[in-house]
Amino acid sequence: MKFFQVLSLLQVDYKSPSDMSALRLLSTVARRTPSALLQQRRGYAEAAGKINLSLVLPHQVFVQYSLPPFVLNDLMQAIFTSADVVQVNVSAATGDMGILANHVPSIEPLRPGIVEVIDSNNSSKKWFVSGGFANVHPGNKLTINAVEAAPLESFSPEAVRANLQEALKVVAGNGSEEEKMEARIEADVYESLQHALATK
Repeated sequence: MKFFQVLSLLQVDYKSPSDMSALRLLSTVARRTPSALLQQRRGYAEAAGKINLSLVLPHQVFVQYSLPPFVLNDLMQAIFTSADVVQVNVSAATGDMGILANHVPSIEPLRPGIVEVIDSNNSSKKWFVSGGFANVHPGNKLTINAVEAAPLESFSPEAVRANLQEALKVVAGNGSEEEKMEARIEADVYESLQHALATK
C-alpha cells in the first residue's frame, strides 16, 4: 500500500503547516508498520469454500426427558446444526442476499421469505421463514435464528390463497385496530408465501 493510500484511508488533510508535524508522524508510522498489516484487504466471497450453517428455531422447543435422575430439558428445534454447505440465500430486510464462504461478517434481519440452502452436491432445499436474523460470523460460520420455518413444499397454494383472502377481509372490516394490525401482518406473510410458491 502506498503512503498516499494510507493518508486517504486516514482522511488526513495535510494542507496547513500545523498538520505537517502530523504528516511526519504518519510517515514514520507508515514506514514502521509491518507490510503484512498494510496489505490486508477484504477479498470477495467464494463458492469454492464451505459455510458452517446452523438454522435454528429458538421459539419452537421440544421437551426431552432423560432417565434417572429424571432431568427435563427444553431444547430448541434445529433444522441444521453445524452443517457444511456451499451457499445460503436469504430474504434479508435490505434485499435478497447470497452468502458464500469468506462473506463479510454481518447481522441481517430477515423478512418473511425463502431461505435456500445449497449443499456440495448442488442440490437445493428451501424453507419459508416468517422472520428472524442471519448472523455471518468470521471463519465461515452462519447462524440463522428464525421465528418459524417450514419446508416450502409443505404449503398448499390454495390454502395460502384462501387464508390471504380471510386476512384481507379482517383488514378491511370493522374490527378493532389491534385485530386489523394483526391481520395486516398475517396478510403480509401470506403474500410473501404466495410469491415464494409462485417462483418455486
